[in-house]
This record gives sequence, C-alpha cells and structure tokens, in this order.
Amino acid sequence: MAARSRRHPGHLVRPGEPTRQEFEYRRQGTVSLMTALDMCTGEVLTEVIARNDAVTFTAFLDQLEATIAPGQNVRVVLDNGSSPTAKHTEKWLLAHPRWTEHWTPPHASWLNQIELYFSAMTRRVLRHGDFSSRDDLIDKLETYVIGRMALSASYESACSSAARAPFSTEE
Repeated sequence: MAARSRRHPGHLVRPGEPTRQEFEYRRQGTVSLMTALDMCTGEVLTEVIARNDAVTFTAFLDQLEATIAPGQNVRVVLDNGSSPTAKHTEKWLLAHPRWTEHWTPPHASWLNQIELYFSAMTRRVLRHGDFSSRDDLIDKLETYVIGRMALSASYESACSSAARAPFSTEE
C-alpha cells in the first residue's frame, strides 16, 4: 500500500456536486501488511512487514500457531502468490499437520474472504486518504482495524460451533 500525500489541497464543493480531488501526489513510502481473518468471530490479526517473502510469511504463521488453541484444527485459505507457494511454506505446512490449506483458483482471489476485508479497507482508508508519512498510513490502518474489531460481533452469530475454523490468511 502506498502512502501518498496530495500536492495541493482538495476543493470545497457545494451540496450536490461531486468531490474533486487533486491527482498529483508525493510518494511517502509503502507498507506491506500481513493479515489473518477468523471467519467465525471476524477477528483480524495484522502485522506490518518489512519484507514480503516466504520466511516472513511462515513467521506470521508461527504467530498464528501460538495464538490458536492447541489441538484445534486450522483451515487456512491461501492465494497463489509467491510466499504461500514457496518450498519454505510447503515445508512449514507439512510440519504442522493440524493446518489444512485451501487454495483459491488462479485469478479468483475475490473468493478469499480476506479480499473483501481489503476491499473495504481500500474504500474507507486508502482511496481518498492523504498520508504525510509511512507511519501516518500505518496509524490510520491500525485505527481502521481496531474500529472494525468492534463490529466483529456480527460475525459470531453467523457461524455455528461446528464450522469453526480460525483464520483465513493473505499476504
């Protein structure tokens, strides 16, 4: 995700007129975000990462492994990106038999529920955002995640206890 600041302030509009936004911007850096979604509770775990590779991805899976109750089976939905398909990740998944992976078909990432979360994040935080720095972008993303966690109770009622399978991940 790119932290961009507008070169010129936006224009004030009158009621009924579309918002006008300056198209020129300054790049303030980028942020890579690792995210996991518990489908039954709506809980989202995020981590800002410096490097997007298989080692970082499996380190994130290790954090999830430590978070999820021992003995509970885990179903994870993965896309076909380079980190989830790397040999390092394959070895990690083989070494953790309680993890069952499910792969989204190529060109069908929209089937992965975390993509819906990213879509909402894009609309609410990124699309019209103006970020003075990389840290400003991270702060606004964290504020969004915390705010969404307050709404996660609605997920709980839609999920039966038999269907509980924590965390769908995306890099």
